[in-house]
Amino acid sequence: MAVVEQYSGTTADNRPVTAIYAEQREAQLGFAIAIVDHQLPRIVHWGRPVGEHGNRQWLLNLVDAQQPQRVSGALDYTPWPSVLPTQSESWTGADRFVVRRDGVALFCKFVVTDQTAEVIAREHGDGEYAVITVQAVDNDQQIALTWICEVLEGGAVRQSAQVHNLADTALDVETVELGFAVPQYATEILTTTGHHLHERSPQRQPLTVGRFEKVAMMGRPDFDATLLLTLGQPGFGFDHGEAYAVSLGWSGNSKLSAERSPYTNGVIGGSEVLFGGEVSLQHDESYTSPWLYGSYGDGLNEIAARFHSVIRSWHANIAAKPRPVILNTWEAVYFDHSFETLRDLADKAAQVGVERFVVDDGWFMHRRDDTAGLGDWQVDEAVWPGGADGGERSLKALADYVHGLGMEFGLWFEPEMINPDSDTARAHPDWILKPTANRLPMQGRMQQVLDLTNPEAFAYVYACMDELIGKLGIDYIKWDHNKLVTEAVSMHSGKPAVHAQALAVYKIFHDLKAAHQGLEIESCSSGGGRVDLGILQYADRIWASDCVDPVERADIQRYTSLLVPPEMIGEHVGDSPAHSTKRATSQELRMAMALFGHLGVEWNLLKQPQESLDALAPWISAFKQYRKVFVTGTTVHGDEQDAAVRLDGVVALDQSVALYRFTQLTTSQTYPAAPVRLPGLDPQAQYRIKPLSTCLDVADITNAQSVLGWWTSQGTELSAQVLESYGVRMPSLHPAQAVVVVAERV
Repeated sequence: MAVVEQYSGTTADNRPVTAIYAEQREAQLGFAIAIVDHQLPRIVHWGRPVGEHGNRQWLLNLVDAQQPQRVSGALDYTPWPSVLPTQSESWTGADRFVVRRDGVALFCKFVVTDQTAEVIAREHGDGEYAVITVQAVDNDQQIALTWICEVLEGGAVRQSAQVHNLADTALDVETVELGFAVPQYATEILTTTGHHLHERSPQRQPLTVGRFEKVAMMGRPDFDATLLLTLGQPGFGFDHGEAYAVSLGWSGNSKLSAERSPYTNGVIGGSEVLFGGEVSLQHDESYTSPWLYGSYGDGLNEIAARFHSVIRSWHANIAAKPRPVILNTWEAVYFDHSFETLRDLADKAAQVGVERFVVDDGWFMHRRDDTAGLGDWQVDEAVWPGGADGGERSLKALADYVHGLGMEFGLWFEPEMINPDSDTARAHPDWILKPTANRLPMQGRMQQVLDLTNPEAFAYVYACMDELIGKLGIDYIKWDHNKLVTEAVSMHSGKPAVHAQALAVYKIFHDLKAAHQGLEIESCSSGGGRVDLGILQYADRIWASDCVDPVERADIQRYTSLLVPPEMIGEHVGDSPAHSTKRATSQELRMAMALFGHLGVEWNLLKQPQESLDALAPWISAFKQYRKVFVTGTTVHGDEQDAAVRLDGVVALDQSVALYRFTQLTTSQTYPAAPVRLPGLDPQAQYRIKPLSTCLDVADITNAQSVLGWWTSQGTELSAQVLESYGVRMPSLHPAQAVVVVAERV
């Protein structure tokens, strides 16, 4: 249940102050702001719930308790950052609110004119969330500002600002970077870096005086973007250490930052990054910033759970329907398409328990390799005689055959991109984003970017996709985005178009799903190049990485799950050696590493011996047995002191059952590896822990010379307190091996 309370009074020096407190008691989250002397809101509490309901008048005292004194050598007002700090409140850091008229920067001082706070019930479901709305204006500069803050059911907090032009002359918006002020003990930054095939690599550093910034300027978050920027107690981990994280709900150019001055504690925040001319407001027009999401927790597991709650609230359809096991054809056949090959592959997929068959790149006009055809979204009848209309060897016939096997049918598109070597590009060169009419941006993968802000290009792409969904009965779209978006100017508008392009993508996602009941769409971008809280509002799944090597995936999936719930992370069993790294791994590791997400197969089953298929089928059955846990459960990761091992798990919402994966990535210093703790269980309960049935026989993956006493089909019974303190010893495994155990409350 959400609670909102509002108190008014005065400070010690007789300035008016309003304090607003919002609480989600079940989520163990309290959040308070103060509006002092009609200035923009300041965060005065963000953490656990405080005080008793209806008896928190003392919150007004937080202003006197926290406001800094004036000091020598500075301005008359020592910086105390608001949610949108400007120089008018003595902010000495980076510019966070930048607007211009006729190219001239404006320096704004906003005065709060009104504020409201209320609890709102969700239209669907039983949830309630708190909404705080603050109206402010700078009459001299003729700019109004509306700040909205929501404290959501799972305990995440999000804020957005709307800039409104009151003047008759245009107002150019460049930066609206909102921020969350955090306590002084939060001095260690965790972000991720990466590149293609190696996304989400963690990096830590201290927050010193100055600004740390992660910027994404390629028209998407990209591989090097950090899903979260987290600031916390030095040494914070997955299940310990208070920390605060932010993530931006936007799929275009963006930045996340942490900043501290000699006068202030840390401020974490972020914003869309706009090019000059992208957002120019005429009289009475507005710009609304993307949502900036914040999450507080004692450890990263709790922070992640709050983000998962947000995303799950958008996708009730996922919880309502069992997540179908996927086979994707890319690494199975690449561009080698034919009806007979894919029909036979579908047969093999059905035999091992696959429920959704996805035809990847290579089905459309002129697409025999990646040099041509993008943009020509018609079925190539040279490969598929009869195309989408029918015929014995048509794509329509394959879709019908797949449906006849009881599987869903999916198809790959890359709607935002175009090959210069395509009929569409030759007919409509003005549909390509480019800096001038005569110069294309640097190519990537023989591609350019299609201008979806051009109404004709948008209508063409939407119509092609809509028609094929109807004709083929497409249940699922794998939506790819491979080229970095650079020098992106629309020949239609004459302006930079990254902002409008992102909105156009959202609209196609939304409109296709509205027009076709039950359609699901995956967001892929050269793997994990577009994973953010903007696209996740529309997409039903993300592809974490083009690398399905399970050793690489151990951390790629772990750090992706800090934002994305497991049921929305595509995790596939691939070939060995892996196509991306040429590393050979056991089938056991590949299957275990794919189990906790949205399970799929990226493997040519036609070329595998029957014993490999016989081993795969039980893992698929195990996934089906526990997939309801993955869809609603809490993701947990262990804080192992041994850098050679990983402990990851999913705990049912009622804590009745949990699954944990123990991975021995490399050789440990401790031999055999030390016991591991199992986080997230009911501390008052006892649990029976046992190997997942598929992991009972570890003869081929262990280096032990004696038995492990509890490693039997019956397992052993232990208290949760023991499992979370001293833990349990896992089998002594060879490097690059993994096992899965089940904990059931007794």
